[in-house]
Formats: sequence, structure tokens, C-alpha cells
Amino acid sequence: MATSFLGLSFASITLCCVTGAVSAQIFDGNSAPIPDNGDTLEIPLEIMGLTTPLNALDLGLEQVCFTIQHEWIGELKIALVAPDGTTVLLAAAQGGPNNSYANTCFRQDAVLPITQGIPPFSGTYKPQQDLGTINNGQDGNGEWRLSVLDTIPGVNSGTVIAWALTFGDQPAIPFSFVSSDLPIVLINTDGTSIPEDEKITASMGIVDNGVGALNHPGDPFNNYDGVIGIRVRGNSSNYLSPKKSYSVELRDIFGEDLDASILGMPAESDWILLANYFDKSLMNNTLTYHLARAMGNYAPRQRDVEVVLNGEYLGVYALVEEIKRDGDRVDIAKLNPDEIAGDDLTGGYILRVDWFDGMDNGFVSPYAPAVSADGQQTYFEYRYPKPEDLVPEQKAYIQAYVDSFETALAGPGFADPMTGWRAYAEEASFVDMFLINELSRNVDGYRLSSFLYKDKDSNGGKLHDGPAWDYDIAWGNANYCFGDSTWGWAYAFGDVCPEQPVQVPFWWRRLMQDSAFVDAVRCRWNELRDSVLSPDYVSAYCDSVADLLDGAQQRNFTVWPILGVPVWANPVPVPATYAGEVQELKDFMDARWAWMDANLPGSSNCLPSAVAQLGTADIEAPYPNPFATAITFHTLTGSPLLVKLMDPLGRTILQAGSFQGKGDHHRIDLPNDLVPGTYILVVTTATGTTSAFRLIH
Repeated sequence: MATSFLGLSFASITLCCVTGAVSAQIFDGNSAPIPDNGDTLEIPLEIMGLTTPLNALDLGLEQVCFTIQHEWIGELKIALVAPDGTTVLLAAAQGGPNNSYANTCFRQDAVLPITQGIPPFSGTYKPQQDLGTINNGQDGNGEWRLSVLDTIPGVNSGTVIAWALTFGDQPAIPFSFVSSDLPIVLINTDGTSIPEDEKITASMGIVDNGVGALNHPGDPFNNYDGVIGIRVRGNSSNYLSPKKSYSVELRDIFGEDLDASILGMPAESDWILLANYFDKSLMNNTLTYHLARAMGNYAPRQRDVEVVLNGEYLGVYALVEEIKRDGDRVDIAKLNPDEIAGDDLTGGYILRVDWFDGMDNGFVSPYAPAVSADGQQTYFEYRYPKPEDLVPEQKAYIQAYVDSFETALAGPGFADPMTGWRAYAEEASFVDMFLINELSRNVDGYRLSSFLYKDKDSNGGKLHDGPAWDYDIAWGNANYCFGDSTWGWAYAFGDVCPEQPVQVPFWWRRLMQDSAFVDAVRCRWNELRDSVLSPDYVSAYCDSVADLLDGAQQRNFTVWPILGVPVWANPVPVPATYAGEVQELKDFMDARWAWMDANLPGSSNCLPSAVAQLGTADIEAPYPNPFATAITFHTLTGSPLLVKLMDPLGRTILQAGSFQGKGDHHRIDLPNDLVPGTYILVVTTATGTTSAFRLIH
């Protein structure tokens, strides 16, 4: 809801400036109290008398100024809305208690970004979004609005004391985006603001001219060109980040879901555009998903892209698969509303451990987290089927199944391989997610955005931990709860932050009391420590991504000038360059790996198991591993590749290729009559070099 404060009048003043013959028109807006109930204050200002459309050459918006008093200005999100609906974020989450904005002005040509300012921010600053996007040829006459939202209602109060707009012949010049090595995603909402709840209809086109070719915003759409639904997504990232992430749903002309392949990824309708604003390496999430896949698990595929929204350049994004049930994503059985008995009822389900979101959308565990002095609980959110699609019998079943798992884990015989927790959960998945969360020192690990899924009993049917999701403030990128420490255990989060409202489920402390589980973790670490979890492997991957993003990151940090600036929840000091951010990530990995290698408990008396063999920079390790009916791999270079599957006797079972295209994903369906055992996938490049991956069926 918006609160409109009309006031009594406005003032139009034409001034002659001191330098040369430059003229400027200044329009003063009214004061108004800022609502403290969650409503957005919108103060209108009627502009009249501008003689030409707003442009970047001879007449446009030059400057916005205001004075605002508030008991905690860091709660405020302040934006300017033009007559055509173009909205520019001026400042959000800046300052703290007992601060104010005192004669604060915003110009696009200012040297200092507002994110580097110090309260009371007197002077001139660069806004958090491009002021030049307003000078787009629109008629500047009409109603302008200063939009102010107190993002934490019911706590502090404040007032807009004064504000003003300046128009003249030194207008803000919009950022010029000419070309990119990355695919370009262009979205058009026809000026409609993108909401946080329901998706609005928009259009989206993707330009991807292929490996080695430049992409331009004006090129024909040659990957996707169609209708989408789009909304803003995220929790803390939405409130604290001016660069928004988006949920995107591909649609047909009738508004129904449309499955389509995007940038070489398998066809589906639901996608995420991740902004990665807090992660200045722009790769924490994609690195984690890459490692999870290299370990043989499904994790969301992704492509780095640059995004343009309604003509405004938004920067570098990761276009990522949304976690959902699908043969190429979380490959579990479809669950229909009429499946309420027998094997039909047992799957598939996807849950997420997360913030409490009401009993209609999930359920609360009867078992308290490991640390719960303040009454903390563990909440499971229904992700598939959606809460509104689940019938009572299905809700009761999955709740009872999770309860049985937790009861077995909490009981005295929890470590029994037949009747303990392993009767309900797939151990290998918990081992891998433990290593991923610990290696990345994920401050949100185990307790937020933590997915679980269960297939039908006839398909194995145990609770599976994963897929990996949401690692932007992992890898040493959190300045609270020891998130930047290279030592200590992430699963012991409650020991250092017992006051946090969402705690780690009790499972992980209990699992670490199971000597067989601890041994499995140590053996898996020993298996991967010198390959896909090694510092050298991670460093090489980070360097390859940094090389890919070289030009794009420069544009990204031109429109979002936060290099060297701490934003939530960056530890300090903050590297001043992109290369410094990447090096800091690699340095953290080196130190964290060394600490884990020295401190992981468990026996090293391990049996051989499936492991991706290094020696290729051409593809990621195929997954899933073990496999059932198909394997998928992700090409890392544009070189042509041939693959063949061989049995233990060296006989070729299947041969496929040539596969080509940097960043593409390829699925190979395998024969139905394969006998259980070990197989070798051989990858041959155009130069004749080969690499092998050991797979289990």
C-alpha cells in the first residue's frame, strides 16, 4: 500500500547559474511523515514548464536532493519515480541509529557513491541506481514521486523534511552498454514495476551468438524470444540489495507454463536470475554448484549473463535452474493429488529447511534444534508439491516420514545400520552436503535454504540431502557468527550464535556421534581432497570464471560501484579490485582446506569408490554418480568432444558426440540392460587427449 501526501502546493523556480549561460529549473517538493506500518510513502510533485523531452544531451534530470530525519535511517529505502514509471533507487540501507540525510544530493557524475558516504551524508553522491535512465526521451511534465519505505515497520519513525528536483542542460547520462562476451538477457515489462509476490507478464529475449562472438543488445534474439512471468525473489537479499534477483517463468501466448531450453540447459519453464550483489567475486554460488556436480550430485546448472531491464543495464547475473521436480533436475516421481495410498503415496516430495512461513506452507519438527534456549524450532517448508496442491494424506505422510527419521536419529540405536537413521535417509547425500557446507564454511548451512527430497519407495525412497542452494555469503563472505573464519565447524553454528532465531537441526551433532558416518565423511574427503575438492582444482575453476567475466565485471561494478566498499555482510577489509575479490576467495579456500584436512575426524581405512579423475579442463565430472538411466555433463570449453562408455572388460557400450559449445549441458541416455557395476566414461578431445571418469551403476 502507498501513502500519498499531497500537501498544499509546489514551487517552481528558474535560476541562472554562475558558470556560463547554463540555466536550471529547480522544483521543490513537500514534507511528509514517513509511515511506520509497512506502507510506502509517495510524495507527489507536479512538474510543468519543461519545454523538451528529457534526454542526455540538452535537457534532463540533473540532480535530486532531500533532507530526511529518522531514528534509524538504515531502515529506509528511498527512490525517485518519473512520470512514465521509471524508478531509480537513490539510497537504501545506509546509515544507522540517530543519523539523518542532511542536504543530501544525488548526481550521476558525482565521484563518491552513497554507499561510501558517512552520515549525515551532506554533499553530493552517486545514487545506488543509474539516474540517467530517467532521461530516456519521456515528457518530464507530469507527476513525479519521492518514494520512501521504512523496511522495518513498527520500530522507528521519521519525516521527509524537504526534497527537490533539478532539470538542466547537464543531465545525467545513462550507462552505455554496447557489447558482451556473455549472453545478454533483455526483459521488457512495459514500464510496470516488478512486484515481490505475484509474477507479472513481461517479454524476454536472449542474445547468444556463440563461442568467440560478441553479443550486442540490439542483435536479434536467437536463444529465447517470448513471454515470461517475473517477480522479485529473495529474503535478506531483497531488502538489503538494490540489485534484485528475479524468479522467471517461461510462458506461451496463453499464459501457460512453457518448457524451453535456455543457453544449452535442459528444457524447463522455471528459472532464477541471481544478482549476487553481496558476493563481489560473482561466483560463490556457481562455484558451489560446480563442485556439487563434480562430486556426482545434481546441483542447479547455470550460465553467467548480463541483464538489461526496460532499457536499463543491470549488470552480471547468474541464470540458474530453479530447484524443482523434473527428469533433468530433482529426478523423483511425480505426485498427483489422487495418490493417497500404497507406493503412490510415498513420493516424490521436496522440502526445505528455512524460516517459519506458517503451518499451511510447512510443518514444525517435534525435535528442537541442537541449540534452542530461546525456543527455536526447525521448520520444513513444502516445496514439491506446492502447499496448495498437497492433500491431507500426503502432508501427513511426509511429516510422519521425517518424524520417523528424526526419531530414529534421536534414539539410542541411532547408529544401527538396519534400524537406525540409515533406514530412512541416504547416507552418501548427507556426507556430501556436510563436506560442501563445511568446506565453504556456509553460515546459513544446514539451517536456511537447505533442501531435502524423497522419491517413491519403489525407487529407493529414502530422504536425500540436497541439492545445494544459496552460498553467496559462504566462502568467508559473512562478517557474523564466525562466517569468515577458516577454522571451526559450520554445523556448530549454535555454539557461537545461540541467539539466532533459526538454528541448525539436531541431526548434524548427532550424526557426528555416529562413528560410521564420521568414517564415511573422512573417506569421502580422502577420495576428493586431491581432485575436485582440492585448492588447485578450485583455484583453476575460479580463474576460468574470472577470465570469462573480465569485461562484464568491469561494467557490473561501474553501475554498482561497491568494490572496496563493505556491503552486507562483507567482512573487512574489503578488496579494492575484482582480482582482489577472486584472490581472497582462493586464499580462504586454501586455508579452509588445510584446516579441514588436519581436523576432520574418522578413520582413513577406506574402501575404493567412484571418483571423478582429474586431467581434463573440458568437462565437469558426469552426474549423477551412481547413475540409473542417464548421465549429464557440462562442457567447459568450446572444443569438440567425443565420449564413450566402457564396461570393466574394456568393451564399448555406447559412443556419442561430437559435443561442442562452452558452458553447454549434455544428457546421454544409457541402455536399459546395463548390469550393476563399475563403468568408465572416456572423453576424447579434438587433439586426441583423453580423460576417464569412473561411474557406478
